[in-house]
Amino acid sequence: MSERNDQFAENVAGKYFITKSCIGCTLCSVIDPANFMENTDEALAVGNCYVYKQPETEAEELLCEEAMDVCPADAIRNNGTSN
Repeated sequence: MSERNDQFAENVAGKYFITKSCIGCTLCSVIDPANFMENTDEALAVGNCYVYKQPETEAEELLCEEAMDVCPADAIRNNGTSN
C-alpha cells in the first residue's frame, strides 16, 4: 500500500500529511499548532493528529519540518509536491 493510501482522510491536500502510523502523541500540534491538529473524535479508540493546513510561510515550513524530524512514530511525511 502506498503512503498516500495509508494516510488519514482528515489531512488537507498538499505535500505534508500524516500516516496511520501516528500514535497520537500530539507532539506535532505542540510544535506547530498552525498546521497540525489532534483528532478528538471520541469514536476513535486511539487519537491521531493530522495536517489541517499546509504551511504558507517559510517559518511554518520550518516548523512542519521540525515536527516531521521529531515525530516518534515517523508518521509525518513530505511528498515534495503541492498535491
